Amino acid sequence: MHIVEAFTIDARTEADTARLGALLAEVLPAGATVALCGTLGAGKTRLVQAVAAALGVPPGEVASPTFVLIKEYAGRLPLYHFDAYRIRDDDEFLELGPDEYFESGGLVFVEWADRVRDCLPREHLQFDVEIAGPEARRFTLRAVGGRYQPVVERLARRWPQRKI
Repeated sequence: MHIVEAFTIDARTEADTARLGALLAEVLPAGATVALCGTLGAGKTRLVQAVAAALGVPPGEVASPTFVLIKEYAGRLPLYHFDAYRIRDDDEFLELGPDEYFESGGLVFVEWADRVRDCLPREHLQFDVEIAGPEARRFTLRAVGGRYQPVVERLARRWPQRKI
């Protein structure tokens, strides 16, 4: 068996990002934590919106939680959306009670996760998001811990690779 340590997805359009979100909604196990890292405008919130839509959250309901720090959405699985952009330090993040969310059985997405890396569960799925063009995004995902290795491998098998 070939172990996929990191996998890069080139999403050339917003429709590709929506497809990636739908695929994530299928393959993420209940209780998964996804760490999203990338610059402002890279597409972190757009990916969360795509996952939420695939889980049945009404369109337009998901927005960046930058000023409220966390939002909760009801779908096929609960979705918890953190934004650590305005978080000053680990203590402030821990005051939000993230462990309850991490252990809830829902899906947890943490934007700007690199700012609170030490507060994340030991095992999680990390997405590095880069702007690759006006609509194009490059998503590099890594399993942090063995629990998420099968998720990375399923995504690698199911994402259609295109020749440039």
